[in-house]
Amino acid sequence: MTATVDLAAVRHNLAQVRRLAPRSRVMAAVKADAYGHGAVPVARTLDAAGVDMLAVACMEEAQVLLESHVQAPIALLEGVISTDEAALAAYEGLQVVVHDFWQIELLETMPAESNIALWFKLDSGMHRLGFPLDAVPRLRQVLKRHPAWRFQGWITHLARADETDCSATPEQIAAFDAALEGVPGARSIANSAGLIAWPDARRDWVRPGLALYGASPLPGQTGADLGFRPALRLESRLLAIRTYEAGSPIGYGAAYVCPERMSVGVVAVGYADGVHRSFPNGTPVLLRGRRAPLAGRVSMDMITVDLRGIPDARVGDPVTIWGDGLPAEEIAACAGTLSYELFCGLTNRVRFRYVGEV
Repeated sequence: MTATVDLAAVRHNLAQVRRLAPRSRVMAAVKADAYGHGAVPVARTLDAAGVDMLAVACMEEAQVLLESHVQAPIALLEGVISTDEAALAAYEGLQVVVHDFWQIELLETMPAESNIALWFKLDSGMHRLGFPLDAVPRLRQVLKRHPAWRFQGWITHLARADETDCSATPEQIAAFDAALEGVPGARSIANSAGLIAWPDARRDWVRPGLALYGASPLPGQTGADLGFRPALRLESRLLAIRTYEAGSPIGYGAAYVCPERMSVGVVAVGYADGVHRSFPNGTPVLLRGRRAPLAGRVSMDMITVDLRGIPDARVGDPVTIWGDGLPAEEIAACAGTLSYELFCGLTNRVRFRYVGEV
């Protein structure tokens, strides 16, 4: 089982982000092991391509990047959770996204000369993390008390940016703007969906994640439709070919019954690799440039596919689970999930290879 990551596609996608938001700086999300693509090679690629900042969720993820010697600034999107983390963030020059007053209290335990760089996150409607909008005056007072702190700006997060006919996003943008009217500091609103679908969300900073990996955050569209290049191809091999009579049950629970005499292929991939057990019959794989539908339940190490449309299939043939010619967005939809979850769900049994390096 092999995942091939095209780093040239990552560079292309960063360039496409810059084309969409030419007046914005780019804070690239490489959290969750770069959405399952490999944090270190992706971060190094983005760093070499001149990205303005990298963003991770937590200190553990930041330390991986620090050890890889990337030069781009690093932001902690969930901030710090202890005095030890606050001290380490100051020592390493990390930018801390602060979302609650208890985090301010942690930072205030640091020596006055500490190198503290911070953003304030406001809750404009996501209702997950962030200060209430009416806390802005109080936060400005915090900054006045700590003139040595390096304030980077104001962040909010969009809850429904992928719903292009929904009023929630312009309402969030308007609420964020109203709370900050006349207030100095850079603004950051747009995630990938906001970047693509809502031009008014492209402020001083944009924070793309999924788009950098070539997938679309918008339903009904692929990354390729939007000018991005998928960066990851997941492949396995055809392990066996069997012929069964009409009425033969296939796999666990007899979830598929052969409608006629037919060839069934066994592919060496399963939920232990990250291929969801929830994929239903009919979910396609790509074999010899043609689609073969899943026929039977995904098991731990294998799937079975209908080979009636591919009579020339041979044992050892490569099988694309998603990638070129088979968008991850389409495969995710078959399982009722998102490409985010497919990418992040790949396990350590999958062998990664990287192409397109500079």
